[in-house]
Amino acid sequence: MAPTALDGFTVGVTADRRWEEQAELLSRRGIAVLHGPTIRTLPLVSDPVLRAVTEDLVDRPPDVLVANTAIGVRAWFSEAESHGLGDALAEALRGATVMARGPKAAGAVHAAGLDVAWRASSETLAELRDTLLDEGVSGSRIAFQRDGGDDVQQVAGELRAAGADVVEVPVYRWQLPRDVRPALRLAEAAIERRLHAVTFTSGPSVRNLLAIAGQAELDQPLRAAFAEPARGVSAVCVGPVCAATAREQGIERMVTPHRARLGPMVRALHQDLAARIATIRVDGRAVEVRGTTVATPDATVDLAVREVQLLRALAARPGAVSSKRELLGRVWGSGLANPHVVEVTVGRLRRRLEPLGITVATVPRRGYRLTLLEPYVAVSR
Repeated sequence: MAPTALDGFTVGVTADRRWEEQAELLSRRGIAVLHGPTIRTLPLVSDPVLRAVTEDLVDRPPDVLVANTAIGVRAWFSEAESHGLGDALAEALRGATVMARGPKAAGAVHAAGLDVAWRASSETLAELRDTLLDEGVSGSRIAFQRDGGDDVQQVAGELRAAGADVVEVPVYRWQLPRDVRPALRLAEAAIERRLHAVTFTSGPSVRNLLAIAGQAELDQPLRAAFAEPARGVSAVCVGPVCAATAREQGIERMVTPHRARLGPMVRALHQDLAARIATIRVDGRAVEVRGTTVATPDATVDLAVREVQLLRALAARPGAVSSKRELLGRVWGSGLANPHVVEVTVGRLRRRLEPLGITVATVPRRGYRLTLLEPYVAVSR
């Protein structure tokens, strides 16, 4: 059976909700997944504040409803139903102008039996805020469904400053996970380049990963891993809101789909990883490198991260000899490191490459170069 196109790549997933669905989409493409949730979504079930806000809006219906997230809209109506307020809430909101941050929130509003008057094309609160301010909000009563982040409070404050009566609807909140060790392991794997990408499905998931890494003084090395173009780790953001948070956190190089959805995000990630597949030639023989998987038509082998980095360094100059000092600088980042690590890694790489009919030849007093095993006999896995 031919290997799946993206065998050899590993991706870190930071989501808590729907992470299994994301992992399934990735694994179907041959991608290995490391799960390290950086966020915990807490629905405010039976929360007295949410009930009081709902009763207030039923008594004094709003002029505008801002539907921020689909899960929030659904959770709000579900909670209202549990208190016998579902029909009253729907009736109170029926006369409001409903503005949705994106299509998923709009869909949840439609499912509740309400019409949507406007939807942000960019799926951002910034566009929604600007539209409201342009139309004028002075004297308007606005029901603003909150998510677990801080953006809503900032936007709500700007609307209040423009004269609106903003009623925030707290449906759920985001917190750090109870156990941050999986997220820390994910950060460490990214720093060590054992990951090829990390996916983020919300702005707080980006902030939290950097915060968790910062507790171990690893936030700057993690940012460096995301910033490195050649050997770096791709930050994959589900949409523009998430990408904006990543930029605020100092991550400039990222992958973002054209639509803020899980499916398009996975497809954008697939394209990013596929572009990293390289074909190198060793004395005329084509060798494909996919992440940490190396293949010829005859065999496929899996390498450790440092081994594949060494292979790429040797292949960068076909037929040429690379010195230990040169390899130390290119693979280990310092020409002053102990040259013995090169010898040990070369030994392991030789053994791994044997099924491909390739070896790392030692050139006395000069260094190493890639060449074919002689005589070459194909060894199938």
